[in-house]
Amino acid sequence: MASGGVSGYAAISARVRAMYSSLLSPQELIRLSDLPDVPNLVSQLKHTAYGSYLENLKDKDYIPRRIVLQLKGKLADAYRSVISMSPGNTRSLLTQLSRYFEVENLKAVLRGVTTNSSFDDLKDVLFPLGSVSSLPLQAMIETGNITTAVDLLNNTSYAETLSFAMKRYATEQNLFPLEVALDLYYWRQLWKEAKQLQGSDRDQALRIVGSLLDMNNLMWVIRYRVYYQLSEEELINYTLPFGYRLHDEDVRAIAAGVDIPSVVERIYPGLSGVADLLNDPRTGLPKLESQIKRYVMKQCMAAFVGDPFHIGLPLAFLVLSDLEIQDLTVLIEAKFLHAPDDTFRPFLLKPALAK
Repeated sequence: MASGGVSGYAAISARVRAMYSSLLSPQELIRLSDLPDVPNLVSQLKHTAYGSYLENLKDKDYIPRRIVLQLKGKLADAYRSVISMSPGNTRSLLTQLSRYFEVENLKAVLRGVTTNSSFDDLKDVLFPLGSVSSLPLQAMIETGNITTAVDLLNNTSYAETLSFAMKRYATEQNLFPLEVALDLYYWRQLWKEAKQLQGSDRDQALRIVGSLLDMNNLMWVIRYRVYYQLSEEELINYTLPFGYRLHDEDVRAIAAGVDIPSVVERIYPGLSGVADLLNDPRTGLPKLESQIKRYVMKQCMAAFVGDPFHIGLPLAFLVLSDLEIQDLTVLIEAKFLHAPDDTFRPFLLKPALAK
């Protein structure tokens, strides 16, 4: 496999564009959102690129988490395909991007240990990484003990970061420091991988990865201040001191008590009603996050315009595929609960781009 450039990207660019064309359009998602219930929604999805992943699903399995798990199988396959086709110098970044799901699986298992869950209890919530991940998740659950479960990760890349967090866990008996440690480690590694690339690969990776990183860091800092009332020092320790448009001084300003909307509006001048949303953060913050996700979506879509010979296309496609799963998850859960339109439509991402 070529290391990059036109020869390295010719095949994968064509393949990714073909895969990109199979993503649902805003209009298709709007039509899906108009369906009355889950059976109708699943029936329609079987006529899309998700069809083969839903064909063995029976009526008795029409539970949101089980349907979503099947849909995630398509995303898992997309990752495997894209990583295998990508130029060698970019695979490390794409592999690290996929480790987001490994981290989420780890956190789910740690929570399962604390609630005395069995591995079978968690099967419907674990992302289907298959052979991509070799973490001993089942063995961790079977220990029934957080310390012993974490010890099983001693030969993995998570060992060092968790060993520090375990000191606080031992004192507080709370998973929060472990989960934060895993999240921060993941994003530090992803940012490091993006910065190690060269030329247009680096520019595209920093823009797309940076947009994701900024969104997560901003949501963390706002939630830590508004929901958890963490001290300024703790808030800084539990967030990232770097980003693409959200920088360390912005995080420190919010931690110190500066007006949050002023920071958000400067970083995202196109967002609407930020101050009003943050007046009632428990209902407004999720809507603000949806607006920022749409900004990330636009950053990804921009990668498909112009020169196609860079990591931006495969990277953007994978992020957009994940965001599509998020839209479908909102729809499936809403239809399962027979939720009124106005309670779920504000959280749909791609349909809003059709307006």
